[in-house]
Amino acid sequence: MTRLRIALAQFDFPVGAVIRNVRRIVALIEEARDVQHADLVVFPELALSGYAPEDLLLRPSFLAGCERALAQIAQQVHGITAIVGWPHACGAAVYNAASVLSDGVVAHTYHKREPPNVAVFGERRYFDTDPDTGVCVFDVAGVAVGLLIDKDLWFAESGVAAARVGARLLVVPNASPFERDKYAQRDALLAARAAETGMAVAYLNAVGAQDALVFDGASVLADGNGHVHPAARAFEDHWLIADFDAITRRFTPLNWPVETHASRDALAWRAIVRGTRDYCVKNGFGKVWVGLSGGIDSALVLCIAVDALGADNVTGVRLPSRYTSVLSNDLASEQARALGVQLLTVPIEAPFKGFMEALAPMFAGHPVDAAEENLQSRCRGAILMALANKHGGLLLTTGNKSEYAVGYATIYGDMCGGYAPIKDLYKTEVYALANWRNTVGGAAVVPHAVIERAPSAELRENQTDQDSLPPYDILDAILFRHIDQEQSCEDIVRAGFAPELVERVLHLVRISEWKRQQAAPGPKVSRRAFGCERRYPITSGWR
Repeated sequence: MTRLRIALAQFDFPVGAVIRNVRRIVALIEEARDVQHADLVVFPELALSGYAPEDLLLRPSFLAGCERALAQIAQQVHGITAIVGWPHACGAAVYNAASVLSDGVVAHTYHKREPPNVAVFGERRYFDTDPDTGVCVFDVAGVAVGLLIDKDLWFAESGVAAARVGARLLVVPNASPFERDKYAQRDALLAARAAETGMAVAYLNAVGAQDALVFDGASVLADGNGHVHPAARAFEDHWLIADFDAITRRFTPLNWPVETHASRDALAWRAIVRGTRDYCVKNGFGKVWVGLSGGIDSALVLCIAVDALGADNVTGVRLPSRYTSVLSNDLASEQARALGVQLLTVPIEAPFKGFMEALAPMFAGHPVDAAEENLQSRCRGAILMALANKHGGLLLTTGNKSEYAVGYATIYGDMCGGYAPIKDLYKTEVYALANWRNTVGGAAVVPHAVIERAPSAELRENQTDQDSLPPYDILDAILFRHIDQEQSCEDIVRAGFAPELVERVLHLVRISEWKRQQAAPGPKVSRRAFGCERRYPITSGWR
């Protein structure tokens, strides 16, 4: 037989939900065999445990549970071959493994050769490398199939070794998080590996969100001549079915919904929406709260929340103070009305006045400064948290990457909440996504007046962000070079920025680390997201 039908299970397998994952994997194996008529079904990297289990992998009971679960799955695999990723404990060693299941048994187990230990990946904290791991090539319906896991594909010798022993198809289960501008690099890698070895490559990626990580799926097929097929639709759960011809080493996609909205902003939006939805649902929150200021950040978060959970599950709250403009209240109302969201109004004057009266003896003789401003923000945070506690639901924070970078956010104030949807978007990217979202669906859901007005925290008379910060296009350019590209002060100055300004911005970044380490998680969309990828010491003498 020279033709092989392969089913790639681009589905979400939550971390730690081993029992539920077993049930789903078994059901999908049966569906792949009986409905899709597949010869081979492939599941993502660590599908059994979910990715990434982190310190669950340090618990012997968890590892033992995964081993029992794999044996349970294997017993039910008949009439098809299945590849299932799982954490494999061998004595004191633990491996990132994928097992080949066939005829009721575990036929082969492959250990990942190259556990990554950069950026969001800390696999070497948990996983060992196996010097005795050989080439994993096995027969499916008369076709020799090779198996690698994720990062192993980046090393040419692994694929060459599989081709040398006769593999015609290379299957690569992955758990690779979304990152803007990554697809071209991935496709080039697949084309190069296929061309080098003559093997076709089936690249299956995980889908779904886990805390700050969002896995985009976007699985890909590459023919043996290096031709890369269009990626599967990102951020969606799908059966991906293709026939493989072992003679021509080419795929014929049968059920392969392709990506139709692949612009940079469209993908970032869907990543954030999927991240928000999965974080809420997987943690038991059916509804969310958003504090609406009439500004761009809260407007965008409200749109994300509605797209993620539906308008009926989102409540907006206006929290006006003595400094809140009529325009801000009107725009918050317009946002809620445009999206069909319930809007509550809770003025903060009474609690703010109470705080000021209680603190008056201690504040006497001191000029008004950031302490009074921050008190207003903390009144708002306390009220929003109280509403979420009393009525249920998760409070979403509205801070962006620019604000978190320079500390332009109030700890225990506007940083209150359980999830931060736009935490990895610079302010200029917030504006870009708001403009993009207004092009979708035929109606502007972010009022144009919100986009056009000067941003302000409205914590004192006639305040704007630019009273304290440089214009956001300049600030973000400096921050991008320093944070995402790791450039030094000298590097940035050489690029044409004023030395005094660069030094001031980088100083703000350094002294705000303590705030960032207390911030809520949010979906990663960039190369260097705070928290999951950029981890600096709070206390540091390096300048």
